[in-house]
Parts: sequence; C-alpha cells; structure tokens
Amino acid sequence: MEPALDRFRSSTSGWLRGTLAGWGTILLAVGGTIAAVAGVSPYLYALPVISLVIVAVIWVRNLAATFEVCEERLLIRRGIFFKSIDEIELYRIKDVSLAFTLINQWADIGTLTISSSDETTRDGDLVIRHVARARSRREELRRLVETARQKRQVREIDMAHDHGSL
Repeated sequence: MEPALDRFRSSTSGWLRGTLAGWGTILLAVGGTIAAVAGVSPYLYALPVISLVIVAVIWVRNLAATFEVCEERLLIRRGIFFKSIDEIELYRIKDVSLAFTLINQWADIGTLTISSSDETTRDGDLVIRHVARARSRREELRRLVETARQKRQVREIDMAHDHGSL
C-alpha cells in the first residue's frame, strides 16, 4: 500500500475552540465549577461532569474516523471495535469545497466537503468537519487530484440537460 502523505481526523480541540457549541461546553464547565465552589448549589457540580461527557462523546466520534491522503487515493478508516476501510480514487474527485465560520477561522479549522463519482460517495458527499489546517489540506488535495487526473489522462465532463427542449 502506498505511503500516506497526510493523515488527519476531526479535531476535538478545534471543535472546542472553533465552534459555538464548544465554547458553550467550556462555559458550562467553568460556570458550573465556579458556581458550585462559590456555594450556590452542590448540584451545580453536575455541569462540569455533563461538559466532560459532551467532550468525551465528541472525542470518541472523532477518534472513530481517520483520513489518509495518498498520491492515488483518499483512505477513510472508520471504527474503533469494528473497523472498515474505504477509499476514493483521487482522479474520481469532482470537487473539494471548504466552509468555515468566523470562529472556525480563528481556530484554523473548517469543514471539507468532497464530491466524487466514486461509489463511496454515491449516497452523498463526504463531509469532514472540524479539520485542522483545512485550507492548506484542501489545496494539497486539489493539487493531488489534478496530478492523479493527468497521470491517468482523465478529464471531468459535466453533463447539463436542457429542460426547455423536447
């Protein structure tokens, strides 16, 4: 198997720093701890525990999927106990888009969306959330896709249907 040029997964720390849900989870932990220590109510100790459970769930979800970019393909490794490996041939990738909010930009994370003609994405685009260094990873992936197309002498052709004619 070819060596991986890049290996990444969704970032839990990026999620904490770069999303409103992450900030809310941090605020829940800090506010609950301060209120509980201040003696407002001993039940407020539950808030930091709840926030730890939220972070643990996000961490396990992120741990369950790893993405490897190679020269010829994008490998998707899923699972912790029951594992699966899927791949998208790079020359089959039609588009790699990047979306990010203002908070995402501060945390240097983003959401990569990959559409392809590969069977892996027949049910919908591959969406990878909370990717660290998403801008540079998108550009590298686009470069590798173009190289793979040139190597295989493959072109992407879009077919448009004219709905006005019979």
